[in-house]
Formats: sequence, structure tokens, C-alpha cells
Amino acid sequence: MTVQPADGLSQAAAFPDPSHDQWQSLVEGVLRKSGKEVSGSAAEEALSTTLEDGLITRPLYTAHDTSPDTGFPGFAPFTRGGTAEGNAAGGWDVRQRHALTDPARLNEAVLGDLENGVTSLWLSVGGPAGVPVDALAAALDGVYLDLAPVALDAPSDLDAAAAELLRIYEERGVARSEARGTLGADPLGREARTGVEADLGAAVRWARVCVQDYPGLRAVVVDALAYHEAGGSAAQELGLSLATGVAYLRALTGAGLSVEQACAQMEFRYAATADQFLTIAKMRAARRLWARVAEASGAPGAGAQRQHAVTSAVMMTRRDPWVNMLRTTLAALGAGVGGADSVTVLPFDHALGLPDAFARRIARNTSTILMEESHLARVVDPAGGSWYVERLTDELAAASWAFFQETERAGGLPAALRSGLVAERLAATWAVRSERLARREEPVTGVSEFPQPAERPVEREPAPDAFADGPGGLPRVRRDEAFEALRARSDAHLAATGARPKVFVAALGPAAAHTGRVSFAVNLFGAGGIEAVHDPVSVDAETAGGALTASGATVACLCSSDALYAEQAEAVAGALRSAGAAQVFLAGRPGAYAGVDSYVFAGCDAVAVLTSVLDRMGVA
Repeated sequence: MTVQPADGLSQAAAFPDPSHDQWQSLVEGVLRKSGKEVSGSAAEEALSTTLEDGLITRPLYTAHDTSPDTGFPGFAPFTRGGTAEGNAAGGWDVRQRHALTDPARLNEAVLGDLENGVTSLWLSVGGPAGVPVDALAAALDGVYLDLAPVALDAPSDLDAAAAELLRIYEERGVARSEARGTLGADPLGREARTGVEADLGAAVRWARVCVQDYPGLRAVVVDALAYHEAGGSAAQELGLSLATGVAYLRALTGAGLSVEQACAQMEFRYAATADQFLTIAKMRAARRLWARVAEASGAPGAGAQRQHAVTSAVMMTRRDPWVNMLRTTLAALGAGVGGADSVTVLPFDHALGLPDAFARRIARNTSTILMEESHLARVVDPAGGSWYVERLTDELAAASWAFFQETERAGGLPAALRSGLVAERLAATWAVRSERLARREEPVTGVSEFPQPAERPVEREPAPDAFADGPGGLPRVRRDEAFEALRARSDAHLAATGARPKVFVAALGPAAAHTGRVSFAVNLFGAGGIEAVHDPVSVDAETAGGALTASGATVACLCSSDALYAEQAEAVAGALRSAGAAQVFLAGRPGAYAGVDSYVFAGCDAVAVLTSVLDRMGVA
């Protein structure tokens, strides 16, 4: 007997369609059990998350969450991609970054990468962090330049580097029509990073050369990484990229290029973070916004933005750098799904210095796995139609446009940079985010959460600073910086004394009562490089003093349940004091226990707590 497969659609039709009100009622019931008496829209708001730029992600999105028409891939407003086939035509361009000054080492790295999956090169040329201009030919020896596009990063020697690359093309017989890549002119980006006032003349000159003789080359890069790396939000990054693009558009058209020619000369560079949905929305919103600029400039068909996404340097950590592999995988996923044309995955050891061959291998293989094994490049605009992504794209675009307009009202990007407006806005955003990082509301795995203080640090050859020649400019921040400073103090103490600073964990009662808060305390103090000594497993007023002395610590933290705190906390704190404890913490919400100096709990300012502990211990 043959059994016919059940009709899934028919089975689903037997169930009634739940209404939004019914779902909301169920949410109210769950919240009520947790002690929150809310109803209606307030119940939904209680489960919402507030992001930067005033964006809010909600727990449920439906067809009622409308957004503007996104059109079709390859057509204005290009939200769904700059070409009709998108990345489904073969995936994104895998662009590896290289910043080596030795041409022989650079050549070895370049050839190895191209043989193993990399499809274009991003080279630092000239200045303190790049290969010398006159050694560029040696660095590119053996590279098929008609197949591998080259993107130059030459902030100090743009004219010399661009001229040399074109000379190499001519020398090696690369037809001008076959030359691909970008010359990397970005004077405003250099001004943002160094404070050296921009001269747009070089960008104009090289754009003219490309328009006349090299149709496959782009002269100008609109690099928004400087704003992301200064602590800017996604909307600020996009808004300032628009302001930069508009400034270049004015300069290029003022020099005689058409709007279409000027737009075709620009490549936009954005940061991709481990927040994959925000990264997807960022790439889609960026294309939509630039399409609006092109439309307002009288060339609606010229707004197909060329995008280069780079995994965020801000999110990379120096401690437990292996976790960076996971961060960059999520970032590359977001960039690829969002429709970026080129993706650079920074090696996991990027924050430590120059990457080794293994780190570069993992970086390039990340894109290969996403495209070849996860099949992300088989679908055009895979996020399209998601109510959440479409709504997030729309809201991010609105916030970005508002910041762009603020910059324009200030006189355009050059004026906004020189007046301090940009630095002020980015600093304010970073200050708010720093507070969240300090309170571990934005956790950093391996640093502020689940640290490994005893793990041997990974060491790399220092990487020179490409922008060291400027008098100032925007700062460069990292999510791990506050905790990294604390860990550096601990490392110095270890080097000087042979031991890390310690805290004695005084656990009260059975494991079932104290395990949760013990784990919390061990992680908290470990984030500051403070070794937690939890031996014996449990103490009381009679044994706490001796255990503290045996631990060698002068700071203690009580850990248990609220019920046991009420019974034993004051007596144990007194015993610890008598044994020489200079500071006694309690893991839990603030109370009124005699002998307890301070309290640590989820959401407390971990950086402030750990700083005070190290200060009290005399850790320099």
C-alpha cells in the first residue's frame, strides 16, 4: 500500500490564524509571572531593545510593518543590490588587506592568498605602514594584474603610488580596459584620521585619468571606517559617508565630469560588525541613500553604490583573540547578505599587530565557507522581504539621512570636521556606549565576560601606524579598551611580583545556594585580571578568616543566596575583617550588611569596581 504524503498546506489550514491581540495577551501573561504588570502595547515595549540612533528592535514584526518600496535588484533605489543578479552571480569579491613594508614578504603573502581563494588585493603603499612605492613592482611580481584587482591605500603618497601602479600595468602589458581596482584617493578620510586639511585636487586629477583612459578603475574611495573607528554609530557612519560622497561629487562635477562619471569613480567603504542584522540593514540603507543623492543630482540611474565592507576593527579584542574568528564570521555574513560587492575579513590577530599566515588563511577561508559551503551567494538579496530587516533598513536610513542633513547644515563635511562638530557627535555616542560596555550591558566575550586571565597572551610583530604623520584627527577606539587597561595593570603586577592580584571568594552554604553568584564573581574579577581564589568550597564565620589568610588575598567577596546572607553575611564579613581583609564585597543587590563595603551585581559599573580594587591593592 502506498501512503500519500500529507499536504502540509492543508494541515496548516486546519489551525486558526492567531491575531496580534492574542499574541500580545500571551506576552502579558508571561510578563505577569515575572512580576511585570503591563498590558497592550506596553507589554510589547517591555520586550523591545533600544539600539543606538534611537532605533528600537521589537519582539514581533508582521506584514503591517510597512517600509518604502525597495524596487528590484539592479534598479533604483538599489536597496536590493546594485546589479540584477547581486552576489548570486558568483559571490562577493574576497579582498585581503596587506600592510607589510618588506616587498619580499608582501609578495610571498600576496601570491599565497591569491592561490587560496583571495580575488583582489588591498595594499598599503608608502608611508610608515606600507611597502615603498618604488618596491611595488617587486611586491606584485608574479601577480596576474588583469585578473586580480588592486586597491591602493596610500594616504601619504597617493600621486606616486597611483602613477607607479599605472606604470606597472603598462609595463606588463595589461590593457587599459582590463585594469581593475581603485587608486584609493580619499583626502577627506585622511583629514578625519590625521587632522591634515584635505586637498581634493589629487582626487579630481586621478578621476579624470580613470574616466579618460581606465574605464575599469575607480579613483576615489569614500572611506567611512574613520568614523566607525572613532566610536560612531551606524547612522553616523552612513550619514558621514553620504557627506563625504557629496563633497567629492561637488568637486568632480565642478571639474567638468558628469554626475554619472563622478558617481562611477567612487567606491564606498563601510564597517561590518558582529551584529549581523544591523550590518545587513546598513549595506541596504547605504545603497538606498546614495541612490537618493544621485536622483537629487539629476542622475537616478547612476546611484548603484559600489561597496567594500571591512570587518570592524572596533570589535576586535586583544585578549582571547580566537573569539575574533567568530565575530568576523558574523560580520562577513552580514556584509555578504547585505549585498556588499567586496568583503575584507580582518585576521583574528589584527588588534595585536601584523597577522601571521595562519590568521590570513582563516580570514580568507571565512568568505569561502560562507559562499561555497553555506551557499549565501546563491540567492539575490536573501534578506529581502523580512519584515524586520526591511523595517530596520528604513529606520536606519531615516536616522542616517537626518545626520547627513545636520552635517550639510554645518557647511558640509570639510566644515563639520574642522569645526569639531563631527568629533563632538562621535565622542558623545562613544561615551554612551562606553558606559554600556563598563556595565557589561554590551558584553565582550573573553574580555568582560568569561575571561581567561591565566591564558598565555598571543604575541605578534607590531604593526606601524599608517596615519602617524598627522597632528591629530579623530581617535580610534576599541570595545575592549577599558578592560584591556585593567588587564595590563594585572600583567605588570604579575611581572613585578610573580603573582596576579587576588580576591578571596567566600561562598556561604551549599553549592546550590552559591554557585550562580560564585560564577558571577569569578567572571567579574577575572575581567580585571584579578585571580579569584575559591578554596574551600564553602566557609562560615569560624573558617572564613583562616581561608582568607591561606589565599593570600586582602580583598574578599561574599557569595550566596539572599536567605543565607540574612543569616550569615555580617558574621562572615566580621571574621574576614578580623583576618585582615581591606575590602569586603557582596555579590548581590545593595543591602545593609555590617562589615560589607560594596556590592557587585549584574549591571554594576564593572570598570569602576575593578579600578577601585586594583587601586586599593596598590597595583600600579
